[in-house]
Amino acid sequence: MINRLAISGYRSLRDVVIDLGALTVITGANGSGKSSLYRALRLLADVAQGRIIASLAAEGGLSSTLWAGPERFSREMKSGTRPVQGTVRSQAVSLKLGFASDDYGYAIDLGLPTPSASRFTQDPEIKVEAVWSGDTLGRANVFAERRGPAGRLRDSASGVWRDSIAGLSTLDSMMTHRANSGDGLELLLLRERMRRWRFYDDLRTDREAPARRPQIGTYTPVLSGDGADLGAAIQTIFEIGDAVTLADTVADAFDGAALSVGERFEVEMHQHGLLRPLPAAELSDGTLRYLLLAAALLSPRPPELMVLNEPEASLHPDLLAPLARLMLKAAERCQLIVVSHATPLVDALARQDATTLVSLEKQLGETTVRDMVASPWAWPRR
Repeated sequence: MINRLAISGYRSLRDVVIDLGALTVITGANGSGKSSLYRALRLLADVAQGRIIASLAAEGGLSSTLWAGPERFSREMKSGTRPVQGTVRSQAVSLKLGFASDDYGYAIDLGLPTPSASRFTQDPEIKVEAVWSGDTLGRANVFAERRGPAGRLRDSASGVWRDSIAGLSTLDSMMTHRANSGDGLELLLLRERMRRWRFYDDLRTDREAPARRPQIGTYTPVLSGDGADLGAAIQTIFEIGDAVTLADTVADAFDGAALSVGERFEVEMHQHGLLRPLPAAELSDGTLRYLLLAAALLSPRPPELMVLNEPEASLHPDLLAPLARLMLKAAERCQLIVVSHATPLVDALARQDATTLVSLEKQLGETTVRDMVASPWAWPRR
């Protein structure tokens, strides 16, 4: 389980360290930084997929994603007796992302490219990476590090460093280009764990959504990111997953309703008083979204980490309590991070002892965490 997330220099997240739990709820007013924190998590996952540079480019490039305020705020700036203005920089411009768990920690530092005649001078460069054992970076527990194109690995048996990382492109992470079953086994294991992180922020419920149409189905233990294979995912839960919990959550949310899957893997809902089931094409956006969330949360192959961004979209307030109960059940099998500003959902989850509540707010354009004393965190040095 990830127990700490650190972000520095990304959008409104100038310098944030957040403690995470088995179920973490991230909330705050509009514009407080919830979406930025969610995107930072996705960027971390993109490192393991080898597309961190492309993802930053899709957001407008490094210059568009960097913290736009001063490097630090003076006491006078915070009190309002002096206008907020830029200061002489003491450190290099950088965007840093990192996380730590009980066994492994990882951090990456991206910065501005070296001036050259190339037309690709806006591409960010990977300046530093580090992987360590335990939850806090220290000199003795680092076993893989990279600075620029060169790096080294520590032998797990002898503890001796080997300069076995060389010639890395500034665009490529050692997580993807030096992870192997030989001397990069620890990198390989961590990379594969990160690749299994699961994100849901684009579950389609519009009238043309693929989930509303009949289709050919195969075993689907993991719902796709847009929910296109909903029917196959539901049928997979019926056959090899927690069919009882699925039936209970549907009945809980929709007054005793039940689900079935048609011959062409079209989801059907059976409701009391109706003489025929309602196919997915006839379901409301909110009903379909709840079924998509149920299929994601009850996956027969749960990930180590699942992140849901604003799952309450299109849902009637009456569905938030059943959704909260479903999330609590899912958090027993995988770590769950929920980004939401729906007060009923947040309150229902926050009342549980297992929930870690992270409340974001803005001060002088900077995202801060209300009433949380951050755990220690150290970034690898360039």
